[in-house]
Amino acid sequence: MNILEIQDRTPTLINQLLEVWEDSVTHTHLFLLKEEISDIKKYAKEGLEKVRHLIIIENNNILIAFMGIEKNKLEMLFVKYNEIGKSIGKQLLNYGIKNYDIKELTVNEESPNAVNFYKHLGFKTYKRENKDEQENQYPILYMKSEK
Repeated sequence: MNILEIQDRTPTLINQLLEVWEDSVTHTHLFLLKEEISDIKKYAKEGLEKVRHLIIIENNNILIAFMGIEKNKLEMLFVKYNEIGKSIGKQLLNYGIKNYDIKELTVNEESPNAVNFYKHLGFKTYKRENKDEQENQYPILYMKSEK
């Protein structure tokens, strides 16, 4: 398994990242309808193109996970569904904490596995909003590292 920091964001890479994103979201964000996932995908693409630091994990040259970091904030972290539970998300987040001093993140409150994952890794909720950044009715938790 390789952790790689991406400099060149080709259209092919963005499409591969979106496939990982969609696979992960479809299986983990059960509160979203298929149409909602399609609508949100454009924001995911925009985020992938603009986030300052983009880090991926490949296994045998196959993209299986990624995260995006802006300043000291984790902006996104997604793992292919069939790779969840193999400590890949933990490896990514620990890499981001070590190399980019991640101190905070946001997470969908309706994704309890993600919330618990971040709590387990030392993050604590300090704020809650009823809507996401696009003003959709998805409650968002703001979390900071306790370490």
